[in-house]
Amino acid sequence: MATVYGLKTCDTCRKARNWLQRFAIDHDFVDLRERLPEPETFSTWQQAVGGWDKLVNKSSTTWRQLPEYRKAPGSDAEWRLLLREHPALVKRPLLVLDDGRIAQGFSDNAYKDLFGKR
Repeated sequence: MATVYGLKTCDTCRKARNWLQRFAIDHDFVDLRERLPEPETFSTWQQAVGGWDKLVNKSSTTWRQLPEYRKAPGSDAEWRLLLREHPALVKRPLLVLDDGRIAQGFSDNAYKDLFGKR
């Protein structure tokens, strides 16, 4: 079982979900705008992917539209608040497997490796 976190309108999230369906991998989808994760969840994710800078999509329109002072959170609490206010900043899709592994983004080969579908 896996949980895909993303946005319904995100093309890459749709590709990931279609891939999971094609390979009959049981999964849930959570739209980050509709079911916002708890603040601690963001902390867990950032640790798994290598830090806040890797969790956040800094090339997104949402990021570019932020005031400069919001682009330099000084603490974990400020990062969590920023992501709760702007969940679209999470690089997506973010895939959480039941065994605790976390994968970010989507590519056919990466998912094949992750799920042993060669």
